[in-house]
Amino acid sequence: MKKITFVYPAIGKKPGTPYIKTWKMEPLPIAVLAALTPPDIEIEFFDDRLELIDYDSRTDLVAITVETYTARRAYGIAGKFRERGIPVILGGYHPTHLPEEAAAHADAVVVGNAEGIWRDLLADAKAGNLRKVYQGKTSFEAIQPRRSIFEGKNYLKLGLVETGRGCPFTCHFCHITTYYDAKYYPRPVADIVEDIKRSGKKYFFFVDDNFVANPGHAIALCKELAKLNIRWSGQGTLTMAKNPELLYWMAKSGCAVLLIGFESLDEANLKQMNKDWSARLGERNELVQRIHDHGIHIYATFVFGFDNDTPATFDQAVDFSLRHNFFYAAFNHLLPFPGTPLYHQLAEENRLTRPTWWLDGSYKYGDIPFRPRQMGGEELSERCVEARKAFFSRKAIAKRGLTLLRRKAPAGLLPVYLMSNLNLREEIEGKLNLPLGDGLDELPK
Repeated sequence: MKKITFVYPAIGKKPGTPYIKTWKMEPLPIAVLAALTPPDIEIEFFDDRLELIDYDSRTDLVAITVETYTARRAYGIAGKFRERGIPVILGGYHPTHLPEEAAAHADAVVVGNAEGIWRDLLADAKAGNLRKVYQGKTSFEAIQPRRSIFEGKNYLKLGLVETGRGCPFTCHFCHITTYYDAKYYPRPVADIVEDIKRSGKKYFFFVDDNFVANPGHAIALCKELAKLNIRWSGQGTLTMAKNPELLYWMAKSGCAVLLIGFESLDEANLKQMNKDWSARLGERNELVQRIHDHGIHIYATFVFGFDNDTPATFDQAVDFSLRHNFFYAAFNHLLPFPGTPLYHQLAEENRLTRPTWWLDGSYKYGDIPFRPRQMGGEELSERCVEARKAFFSRKAIAKRGLTLLRRKAPAGLLPVYLMSNLNLREEIEGKLNLPLGDGLDELPK
């Protein structure tokens, strides 16, 4: 085998419009796969979000990373290459949860992470003896992502780095906890530091679903990051603010913004999603203030559609977000991802209206594929949109920007705040009714 082609599929695009700007981040999984590939194999990479795929490319193998939102598009891409007799490998979160579905569109499926089996897979491909399923590993391999494959592509100026995998919590709706069986696997600190140094960047997003899952590991990492003079953002839980040492070192290491999943302010909803370990109302306000007092800004996320959600729930979340002047906030509807306890529950209750919504050609981004308890699906979707519009109104953006100045944020953070908030405001309508897998085989704008 002389050549492998990697493809990163897009979600979808409205014909004649640009791809969603904030979704144009470097696809880290592709850089890891490229690093695992022996140097004697030529590598080609198409990012479906930014460029047209050359389906006539002379290649020996195609590897496609698949998420649930991109499954329909990925299967279509795979089909075009397989029509030419080129074998296709599918891997990622979605094929791991639904390997039989993915196998119908591929010559081989990787379940789990590719470390530990990728070289064996390539050897089998070279011998023309691919197995139908390869079981990947969860632990890290001591390699550095091959970011040279990103050269010449127009990504956001943000370095993506992995510091750990998984999460020890068991939130009902989360497919990450299912993927990693509610375990957390830290990456060695020395490897993370080397990765950051090699990237040549100063601004990073740590892609872990819970950066603070192992506080000891996070503190040890932050002590090393403090020596690098970088700025970074990541994802964590509000309960980190109960650990003064952790909070101190995160601030010291350059943490600018932390995404925190509040999900709901309603205790019954939190219990339903198996997140009743989260902070109670009075404590929640105090912990938010502690984080802000350390100069760390918050990207708050909320999910609506749980059984106790009513129209008033949306107003409460927006008011809470504006009162605390969050850097960003997301107001999303609940979505049943395959393999999650939520999906199985809704299926058992006969509340799924589109059981395979990710393959449905009529499904649009923002559609509700299940029956909520307290309101219709259309109302749920519309109220999420209205909540976003309220939070990202020009008046609210200006007010939150003034608060940023009062918090004495670093000078370079204010332009980032303004540009990104205005982009998110613009994308409210851009994402709405976006068709999955469509509008992509045209020149990107």
